Order: sequence, then structure tokens, then C-alpha cells
Amino acid sequence: MTELMTHHTSKILTFSLLFLSSLSPAQAAEKQYGLAMHGSPKYNTESQSLSYVNIQAPKGGTLKTAASKNTYDTLNPYSLKGTAAEGLNLIYDRLMARTWDEPFTMYPLIAESVELAEDRSWIIFHLNPKARFNDNSSITADDVLFSFETLKEQGRPNMRRIYKLVSSAEKLSETSVKFTLGDGYDQETVMILSLMPVLSKSWWEGKDFEATLLEAPNSSGPYQISDIDPGRSITYKRNENYWAKDLLANKGQYNFETITYEYFRDDTVALEAFNKGDLNYRYEFSTNKWMSAYADSSNIVKYEAPHQRPERAKGFIFNMRRAPFDDINIRKAIALAFDEEWIKRNIYHDKGARSMSLFPNSPLAATSNGSTAEEELSLRQRLKKAANLLDQSGWLVENGQRIKDGKTLSFELLISTAEEEKIALNLKKHLERLGISMNIRPMDSASFQKRRQDYDYDMIAHYWLNSLSPGTEQMLYWTCEAANTKGQFNYAGICEPEIDTLAASIAAAPDYETLSDNVHKLDAKLQDLNIMIPLFFKGVDYIAHDKSLHHPEKTPIYGSIVETWWMDSPTQ
Repeated sequence: MTELMTHHTSKILTFSLLFLSSLSPAQAAEKQYGLAMHGSPKYNTESQSLSYVNIQAPKGGTLKTAASKNTYDTLNPYSLKGTAAEGLNLIYDRLMARTWDEPFTMYPLIAESVELAEDRSWIIFHLNPKARFNDNSSITADDVLFSFETLKEQGRPNMRRIYKLVSSAEKLSETSVKFTLGDGYDQETVMILSLMPVLSKSWWEGKDFEATLLEAPNSSGPYQISDIDPGRSITYKRNENYWAKDLLANKGQYNFETITYEYFRDDTVALEAFNKGDLNYRYEFSTNKWMSAYADSSNIVKYEAPHQRPERAKGFIFNMRRAPFDDINIRKAIALAFDEEWIKRNIYHDKGARSMSLFPNSPLAATSNGSTAEEELSLRQRLKKAANLLDQSGWLVENGQRIKDGKTLSFELLISTAEEEKIALNLKKHLERLGISMNIRPMDSASFQKRRQDYDYDMIAHYWLNSLSPGTEQMLYWTCEAANTKGQFNYAGICEPEIDTLAASIAAAPDYETLSDNVHKLDAKLQDLNIMIPLFFKGVDYIAHDKSLHHPEKTPIYGSIVETWWMDSPTQ
């Protein structure tokens, strides 16, 4: 269920410590319970449950949903090799657990408490003596150190980058581990360490961590893998003997007896399966599908779940590494040809708003959500303004085409969905009126991902996703280093010293007020660069489910969390 929930959250989670010790780094620090990026944790050792769970929720029943990809070939989610199965976070506990009614706060899981240097240059994790792997073996300091070394050298890129900021990792006792940080660490580094998944040293030692894996590993976590059918499905079964089921972070959660992810060749087939009743839970990204593609059935509930987190900042992103998009006038001109009114009415059913900010739907946005003054001009006025910008950049009309130095103004747009194609076709029509040729290239998911990772495109339909407490992932989104490193997330090719400085300032912010101010400055600068043609965001989550499934009345700031759902009158 963690996989279902994390569609709206960043792949790189960022956190910072709540209570800074008044002692110097050389002295012992007091043990602490909750860790927050800024401010105070909402819960303490006296808290009985999280505010957004139903601790009376019955256990049992089955959740069946579609996987986000169309296949898998490994059960190791932390290696770069292979395509990992959906839902594997269900079988791995981390050092600490996150809550969803606070921007970013961590609470005890494998680590029952921490000590931290005042300058955050070291952290000690004290493990819960009751922590167990699913074979009932104890989780020890040796397992934590093995996990750290393995993931630092062979884990995913974000893990390697952060873990290599550690200058030393030492075992203080069988249940205590100290990490000392070296050059380059910032305020959130210790918090990213608290998100470390813990692997079983005895199970993994001697195995090739980078090889694809289809044998269920020994792990901790609320679920265990029960059935594997590569490319078709994977099923998890709730662990009745889960060691941490009564901890604050877990009470009232992980209620389904089994969770199954079904694999389909595309989303259209997956939606058909849901409409037929073969699946009982579905998260919908498309407003058009939400409004028109669901079966009219008394068994289907369509839930528009409120939330307060930033949504995807999606758009047609310019690759500024390439001509002609290295010219801001060209980017502005093409963006002016976007027919917002027609697209909102015909594609989005007059729902939602434009993602003008890179932090839409949140107080972190530098401007209010919605159209700018330019977008509020009539299409005729916008096209006239676009033509003037093209003329200024030397792209003049000859025989109906924009020509400069003997070359025509043309480019290719990569898309991956039918909805994107409809929007692109409308844009293409208006660009032709300006003398610009746009080739629309639909691609399968594997090809699209390869071109995206290689930054091999003129323009691409994609998005950035931020949290309520952004941090070091901003360096992967916007900096010169990310622009020149394939496989990262600077899709637009942004490379400006001022933006590098602003991106670095966010993770280093000492309090939330400073962080918000830095984010506003970064967002404003990014908007000024015209890095994309913004599309729309919904402002709610579209969740369709069988009427036998239920969720708590209260929705936390990050939206409905499927870990908290349950089945009415479930059968085992």
C-alpha cells in the first residue's frame, strides 16, 4: 500500500530533526523520540494513535489494484538492475517511519530513539530490542551497517549520493549505530539516513545484490510476499506476527489480509478490469477518464479526496540544451499558442487549474494558482504577441513557414498518453498558424523512459513532484550538475548560478519560514525562465473503489492514505 500512496510524493523524501540538543557535538546528546524537518512533532511517547487512522478498523479482506508498470522481473527495489515489482515497500521496515498529517516528521520504527549532534554532524540510532526480521531473527547493528555499506555502493543513485556523505559508520553496541558526516552534508542528511531500509545481513551476504531477484528475501515489514507471477501479478500477505504492529506509526494501518497488484499491458485494459470488478481500488490521474470512462455501477464509489500537498507540476517541457529552445523568446511564443480555454473545457471538463507554479496547490507556490495575465488574453491576441516574439528572434515567415538562416522552425514533442496527444494536437494546430511545425511522437513506456533519462528530446510531456518540505531533491531538479548528468531530473536543462544557489539554500534552511521564502524565490525564478507549457492539476485525488472498501473520515494533509483503509465485513 505504500506504493499506492507514494504517487504524490517525491521519490526522494526529505526530513530534518525537531529538537536540537543544547550540548556541543563532542558531548553526549539526549535521546529523542520524534524527528521533524521544522517545528515540533505532533506526537510523543504518550500518544495512543495517529489522528487520521481508525484503530477499530477490522483486519482481513483483499485489496486488488493495478500496478503502475506493465511488468516486473526483480524483487529487489533498491538495485538499478531490472524492474522491481510493485508494493515491495510493504516488506521492508526502515529505521524510522513517516506520518502524513505533518509536512515531514519521523517516528520510531526499527530505531526506537536517536541522539543527534547540535550541528547535525552525527547521529546515533538506538534500535528497538524487539525488532525482528520475518524469520524471527533480531535486527542488529550489524544489519544496519551491512545495509548502509551495500546501499552506498550498489543502491539507487539517491541513496549512493547521500550515504557517501557519511565519513564513518560505527557499531557502538548490538543495538546502537553512529553515523558521522563529512564534507557536503546539510540539515536533512541525518533525516534521509533515518529512512534507510534495513536488510538482513545473513540472508544477503554472498548474494549478488545487483542481480535480478525472484526469490522472496528475508525481510521485516507488515507484509510478506506470498505469490509471484512475473509480468502478471504479485501478492502480499499480512504478517500476523509482525513485530511492530502496535507501534504508534502502525496502529490502525495495514488492515488488508492480502494485497495483490495485477499487471496489464496498458491503463485502458487496467480500467476495464476495474469496471468489471476484477480490481477493487484504483487511483485515477486523468480527469477525462474520471468524468467519462467509469462504469455506472452501484458497486463503484468515486471518491474525490481532498489534500493540501503540492501536486504534479506537469507540462510540455522545453529542452533548453537544444536550439531553438535555448532562446526564451521562442519558448514564450510557443507557450502563447496554448489554447487554455478550449483545453480546460474539452480535456479537463472545467476542473482544476493551470500549474503555473512548480509547487502547485500549495503555499510554497510563488504565485497564486491559475492563469497569468498573458494567458488571460484572447487566443488571437496571444498569437499576435507570439508572432512579434518570433520576428524579434529572426524567425521570419516565408511561404507559411518560419525560416532563419535557411532552417525551418520545427521540433518534436514526446508524449506517452492519449490525453497528452489530444492536447498536443490542439497546440499543433495553433503553432501551424504561426508557421511552426511540431511533430508529435507517441512512445511506449520503456522507450519514453529511455529518451527521458538520456535527455534525448526537443520537448517532452512530463512533470516534477514536490513535497510540503522540499530539500536536496531540488539539486537534482534544477542545477547545472543535474542538467549535465543523464538519469537525473533536470528535464529542461536549466543551468544558472542563481538557481544553483537557491536550490542549495532550501535543504539548508534553519526553519520553515526561511525554507518557504527560499522556495518562493526559486519558484519565481523558474517561472521567469518559461521552462514549460504548464498543463493542469486537479486539487483533489481521484480514487475509485468497491463499496466494500472504507477509509477514515479524516484526511491528512497529504491526502487519503491507503494504508489506513479496510474492508467491510472482510473474509480471511
